[in-house]
Amino acid sequence: MSERERVEQEEIFSQVLRAGRRTYFFDVRSTKADDYYLTVTESKKFTHDDGSFHYQKHKIYLYKEDFSDFKEMLNKATDFIVNEKGSEVISERHQKDYKKEEGEEIVEELISTENFTNVSFDDI
Repeated sequence: MSERERVEQEEIFSQVLRAGRRTYFFDVRSTKADDYYLTVTESKKFTHDDGSFHYQKHKIYLYKEDFSDFKEMLNKATDFIVNEKGSEVISERHQKDYKKEEGEEIVEELISTENFTNVSFDDI
């Protein structure tokens, strides 16, 4: 069997979740014993100053015997986060390769002036 045929045989079902700079791949694959397991891959795009980019990937393998406990722990962890911090999305501004979009500097300047005291010329 060729490598391509082996890969096609292993790929049973796939789903893709695009989330900003990250993409998540959920792939059902087949073992040599013809059983199924899940791979979850996070692919994150990094752009260099010269415009070139690379992807960093992380993958986990999840087997059927772990599905129930995994789902339970995932639900507990995600519920905890939403209960503690709400569902508001945290800004990507804290990422080391974050680049301001056009006009953001003006908005930040306007926001930063909110802390100033209002002084009237009549007070001087």
